[in-house]
Amino acid sequence: MFTYRHTFIKGRRLKSHGASMSGKVVHFEIPADDVERAKSFYKKAFGWQANPVPGMDYTMLGTAPSDKNGMPTEPGAINGGMMVRQNPVKSPVITIQVEDIEAALKNVTKLGGAVVRKKEPMGDMGVTAYFKDTEGNIVGLWQAPQR
Repeated sequence: MFTYRHTFIKGRRLKSHGASMSGKVVHFEIPADDVERAKSFYKKAFGWQANPVPGMDYTMLGTAPSDKNGMPTEPGAINGGMMVRQNPVKSPVITIQVEDIEAALKNVTKLGGAVVRKKEPMGDMGVTAYFKDTEGNIVGLWQAPQR
């Protein structure tokens, strides 16, 4: 069933967000100097699950109950990932879902941002890229596979 959520400030509706809306935050990443130490920290501090991704130097972080595909079952919850700290990801990053990652990167550049890591596949899960916004923040992009 498709439902809408609305954004309200001081009782005033600003805009509607449909379930298929592009541009929503869907993931986060935490870089670590010592991934094993960091995994232990987040597991003990917050009860997160840490699952290494086979064939990649990447660990998926589960922050909430999830379905068999790793997608959170609680509305508004997101899961994340962890990897060794490296350029361009030196600080925590949010990841925004887009329908067309190439078009999003062109738009980011047009608006004054800069691509810091071009589109690259993440196995059969989708593709990712990173950009620097006009304030110097590194932000991730995610495009799910076309089904």
